[in-house]
Amino acid sequence: MTTTLPVTTKRLTSRRIIVTGGARGIGASIAARAATEGADVAILDLLEEPGRATAEAIGGRFYRVNLTDEVETREVLGQAIADLGGVDVLINNAGILRFSPLLDISVTEWDEMFTINTRSMLVTTQVAAKWMIAAKQPGKIINMASMGGKTGGAGQAHYAASKAAVIALTRVTALELGCEAITANCICPGYVLTEMGADTRTAEDIAEWSSYSPLGRLAQPDDVAGVAAFLSSADADYLTGQAFNVTGGMIMH
Repeated sequence: MTTTLPVTTKRLTSRRIIVTGGARGIGASIAARAATEGADVAILDLLEEPGRATAEAIGGRFYRVNLTDEVETREVLGQAIADLGGVDVLINNAGILRFSPLLDISVTEWDEMFTINTRSMLVTTQVAAKWMIAAKQPGKIINMASMGGKTGGAGQAHYAASKAAVIALTRVTALELGCEAITANCICPGYVLTEMGADTRTAEDIAEWSSYSPLGRLAQPDDVAGVAAFLSSADADYLTGQAFNVTGGMIMH
């Protein structure tokens, strides 16, 4: 897998970047873009076959991990950091999307959403940030939130709430770790054409959603990957605590 965007820079040369949920979709595009720009990339994902294929295609490493298991997550992430010789950028991309009416959401469904979308970021952030601090080196943490975390949406109370929590977690991370030269930012994509939800997405859906953007189209994974590459680079060293919209203008705040 390679990025389809024209890439002429090597802003990430020698940077050690870890991407959770990097087996496919946005995460795979982020991993590919980082590798194209010179980074040494490790992918952490539960999906072993596509994860290994993506890692092999970009010359990276793959680690299978169940991010709902705190102990396993700490162990596997620690091993990835050791194998890379450290970590400069942690990109917390892993997440799930489910739809359910507010009055039908079970506590189990709510907890699952927060466990994967938010709690896993707390655990990975703790592991990576503690290594950065101990190594006395600057670092970057990039979390994947969502337009839904700012605007909400019918049928996604649990998803939107988990992504709003990601935005809040990012801001607190920036506040607490800035003194250690660690920045924290998050990306809030809008509608992105990925494998997730492709089986229920119709041409009519795409046309309707595209009409919400002044650009008249939906995002491709590479649209998000470009922003992640920028935030991973020295060009973004003075940015922290921000939630960047990648929505084609669907929201402008």
